[in-house]
Amino acid sequence: MLKLNYILCSTVFLFLSIFLHAQSLRTAAPAADSAAKFFIRDIIIKGNKKTKDYIILREMHFKKGDSVIIASFNKEMAQAKTQIYNTTLFSELKMEYMVTSVYDVIVVIDVKERWYVYPVPQFKIVDRNINEWLKNYNASLKRVNYGLKFVHYNLSGRRDQLRIYLLSGFSRDFSFSYNAPYSNKKLNEGFVVGAGFSQKKEIAFKTTFTDSLLFYRHDPERSKFVGSTFYINTGYSIRKGFFNRYSFYAGFTQAKVSDSIVLPKNNPNYFGNAKTTVNFIDLSYTWQYANTNNVLYTTKGKTAYVSLNKKGIGFSGGVNALTAEAGYTKYSDLGKNWFSVITLNGKIRLPFKQAYINQRGLGYGETYLRGLETLVIDGVATALSKFTLKKKLASFKINLPFKLKSLTHIPFTFFGKVYGDAGYAYIKPEYVSNLNNKLLYTGGFGIDILTFYDLNLRFEYSFNQLGQKGLFLHTQGGF
Repeated sequence: MLKLNYILCSTVFLFLSIFLHAQSLRTAAPAADSAAKFFIRDIIIKGNKKTKDYIILREMHFKKGDSVIIASFNKEMAQAKTQIYNTTLFSELKMEYMVTSVYDVIVVIDVKERWYVYPVPQFKIVDRNINEWLKNYNASLKRVNYGLKFVHYNLSGRRDQLRIYLLSGFSRDFSFSYNAPYSNKKLNEGFVVGAGFSQKKEIAFKTTFTDSLLFYRHDPERSKFVGSTFYINTGYSIRKGFFNRYSFYAGFTQAKVSDSIVLPKNNPNYFGNAKTTVNFIDLSYTWQYANTNNVLYTTKGKTAYVSLNKKGIGFSGGVNALTAEAGYTKYSDLGKNWFSVITLNGKIRLPFKQAYINQRGLGYGETYLRGLETLVIDGVATALSKFTLKKKLASFKINLPFKLKSLTHIPFTFFGKVYGDAGYAYIKPEYVSNLNNKLLYTGGFGIDILTFYDLNLRFEYSFNQLGQKGLFLHTQGGF
């Protein structure tokens, strides 16, 4: 009971801290330094073949015809440049101004657009992450999906994205989504629609005491697949100002599994009611704050979010669940190429008695401790903190022997780092495994390699409290 009170109090404290900090982020206003102002005579945009001018202008704090305090003009220019680059539409960006008279300026923005269209073959592992695939399955090529991935990151020039996946192999995955973040004249509202169907040859139906997943695999004599999922969803978003976004989503899902999975000897609690088919709705609300110098590899700034999700229309039994989650990350430039990152995350799901598919705690997606990537720690209430100290070691470019408009060279930047993580995952006693309901801690050191299109390769040598250690690989960004 004491541990339960501890995790509840910790989670409530985290939510309150993030909420109070969010209010300060939304109400803070810059102070004027001087009465003298520049008059923005014109804003000239060059290099954008596909992207609409107004998508670029939307990211700027000032517009043609505005007057900006001279003492803060360079800061305003730098902020606008950061915001435009963070659209991820451009590989290079130059922003300058020309003084045409004592108080008149013309702002010139010169961009180099990225590749937006990727009709490419797809090779995708089916495991939770590349480390599980490498260490637990010896990089078996049988555990991959292959097919076609078509993505357009700027379909109409309004930063709208179209994604189509046609994958087969170890499992089947057919899906599409269309996201239009700026669908109205004021460029502050957007929508997303999506649908998909997948079939699996194996399903993780239970977690062992040692925090590994047990899989039920297909029986060739009965069926090639042991489960399937169909979903359809839609969403609406509002972007207020430059740093705050509010999103509302609604979706419907139908999930089916083999009747063998819910047998008493396996896991009748898989869907919470010993059924093999469930239909449920998903409703969610999310507030996000992001003010960073580089959305794909941040070294300075802040991000925060709070989300509420309701799965199912009931309050208990089956897959019904109400989930609240919050997170905060602070990126600090310490000077002399030293940087630090502090991340806090908390989640609670009610009621505490949940179906197995709703018990995912730590070890999924980006919610993991470095050094425990190959394990999963189930939980209906979790807390996670991460600290990283890193130093920029080197940065250079390699010119390509051939010339492309969108890619003339390959940049490389290297960061060395040390880190430490701590976490906690609470679950009801009847589901406890080796790492539930106890303080978890890991640490290590590594190197980040940042290259073209903000592709981030992270090599990390980590240690955990179980006495385990090893090299782990992570990738992020890119195409």
